[in-house]
Amino acid sequence: MCYDRRVASSPAGPPGRWDPLRDLLALHEQLGQLVGSDAPGWTPPVDLYETPAEYVLTAELPGLTRDRIEIHAEETRITIRGARVSSTGREIPCEHYHRVERGHGRFSRTFALPEPIEIDGVNAELKDGILTVTIPKSRRSDAHHIEVK
Repeated sequence: MCYDRRVASSPAGPPGRWDPLRDLLALHEQLGQLVGSDAPGWTPPVDLYETPAEYVLTAELPGLTRDRIEIHAEETRITIRGARVSSTGREIPCEHYHRVERGHGRFSRTFALPEPIEIDGVNAELKDGILTVTIPKSRRSDAHHIEVK
């Protein structure tokens, strides 16, 4: 199922109408403020799909260089982190902006995968602002047949 971003940016309905997505986004922002300086400054869009042998994660990271991206893999989780500086190259206080649509600052995204992965086989490529992370599924099987005696 794909998510249509236009829903999130649509204006609120009449007063008193409950919009669960708007409430969820407001809660997300409040939680980010509680976390402090490590809170994400923006959230890059990501696609994650699987094939029989691997998971493939693609993220839109325009303006980032390889040295600004960190990938961490665990048994059933993958995390991408990074930072993008403002296109002006200098810090401008938030109150001086009239509109901000292009995110900058730090981000961190963690994804739980349904099966264990081969950590040593994870491969990442950055091309034209698109990060592609190929995550092979583990070949080991923790399941085994138990004979009843």
